[in-house]
Amino acid sequence: MASTLAHAPSPSPHAVTNQAPPLAPYDASDDAALLEGLRREGAEWAEPDVRRLGALAGGEQAQEWAEQANRYEPELRTHDRYGNRIDEVDFHPSWHHLMRTAVAEGLAGAPWADDRPGAHVARTAGGLVWGHTDAGHGCPTSMTYAAVPALRAQPELAAVYEPLLTSRVYEPGLRTPAGKRGLLAGMGMTEKQGGSDVRTNTTTATPTAEPGVYTLRGHKWFTSAPMCDVFLVLAQAPGGLSCFLVPRVLPDGSRNTFRIQRLKDKLGNRSNASSEPEFDNTVAWLVGPEGRGVRTIIEMVNCTRLDCVMMSAALMRKTLVEAGHHVRHRAAFGAPLIDQPLMRNVLADLALESEAATTLTLRLAGAADRAVRADGDRETEAAFRRIATAVGKFWVTKRGPAFTAEALECLGGNGYVEESGMPRHYREAPLLSIWEGSGNVNALDVLRALGREHGTVEALFAELALARGADTRLDAAVSRLKAGLGEASPVGARRLVELMALTLQASLLVRHAPPAVADAFCATRLGGDWGHSFGTLPAGADLDAVLERSLPD
Repeated sequence: MASTLAHAPSPSPHAVTNQAPPLAPYDASDDAALLEGLRREGAEWAEPDVRRLGALAGGEQAQEWAEQANRYEPELRTHDRYGNRIDEVDFHPSWHHLMRTAVAEGLAGAPWADDRPGAHVARTAGGLVWGHTDAGHGCPTSMTYAAVPALRAQPELAAVYEPLLTSRVYEPGLRTPAGKRGLLAGMGMTEKQGGSDVRTNTTTATPTAEPGVYTLRGHKWFTSAPMCDVFLVLAQAPGGLSCFLVPRVLPDGSRNTFRIQRLKDKLGNRSNASSEPEFDNTVAWLVGPEGRGVRTIIEMVNCTRLDCVMMSAALMRKTLVEAGHHVRHRAAFGAPLIDQPLMRNVLADLALESEAATTLTLRLAGAADRAVRADGDRETEAAFRRIATAVGKFWVTKRGPAFTAEALECLGGNGYVEESGMPRHYREAPLLSIWEGSGNVNALDVLRALGREHGTVEALFAELALARGADTRLDAAVSRLKAGLGEASPVGARRLVELMALTLQASLLVRHAPPAVADAFCATRLGGDWGHSFGTLPAGADLDAVLERSLPD
């Protein structure tokens, strides 16, 4: 007998509820710490451009470019259809869209051609917001930026190449450099037998009959962005380890020998091609004196280390924004996640870390800007830049992986799937602590700078003294730091550099951030009122004030 009971329609099993909507479009420049630092470090004139770029970075199109550039990875073509060696790398169109925008917005070499105070700060702020897209294409723009001051060690080469390296025109494809409107630069330092120990390099440089021109023979182990136009390379000349300029295409239009053996299969940074090139009778021009290769290229390293800090800070901010957006739109256990006390603690703790990283990044950019200008602060700022950039590179990039893991966890299982974008950010984070020297290399470099570089100790403590008396926990930490310098040794280098970084970040926040931010940072990072993971801020911390400042509307 058929049932006469009426059945209420059941919800569709495919109905989507309690899921966060897409984040894009959003404004990647909606960040109080970034905008305040931009103004404070002398680049307030760039704020309209940074805001415009932030809206572009958070737009649906730019976010799609970033996803596609990583999904459709670069491909190596060693030969053409006829068997000719060409050593070219093909990229998805989205990569070129990202690169074109970055170069046009002055994120490559453009600041070196801009006489306005704050030009390097403006570039760094632009990188902090454009970094919300894809990290991989930041590699060639960073190396192009960094190559200019190194190339100035050879003025006749700088006269030819600098106008093209500082151009805002992106012109891909291997052609005669002088026939292009803009160039990109890479670098080849490490080799398989030595890594960071570049003095053990075996690539040789043999002088030719033409003064300043050499031929190289050897193999590089990790050379990113092989599609760049020119490279700064370290090789052993008769006078010792030296720096050379290697163009992919020679002035007569012929291809220089730059055999790409393979592209690296990397954990992250998948949109960017990293390669192992081989040199065999490769033509190169000497940059700087023979035997002074490390000294010549160190200026390039200082610039790229700043960019490692910048990109780590950008990655922190991007994942914090993603986490904040998710918890505002997701409910659990009867309430929105953003209202759950423990989730608020986690987010506020992440916000403190992000603001400290951003504030330090912009202070380093300000030092870099003032160090290249002829005024009374140049010497002091150059000394501060030398020590503080190495300190920031060690600490901020070390915090990145733990930070992105915690931000990913805020999304739960949704954050563990590729479509969320969070796995890509998580895989990217460890690169920045490895690129331009791993943690040990940077910590030992700090000790080297303290012992050998004139004025670094004085510059560091002069900066810290600007916050003297504002917070007892900071004052006590600075006293510990002074005592620790007297006992500095390689085995304790990491502990010492960590304390340097925390006191430096705290001093900046005490001077420039709202009291709720500075107090919570000092209580936890310096005062010991903190656990061993994010989300352990003390009961007295003003979480509401921290979150209201840090999370965009």
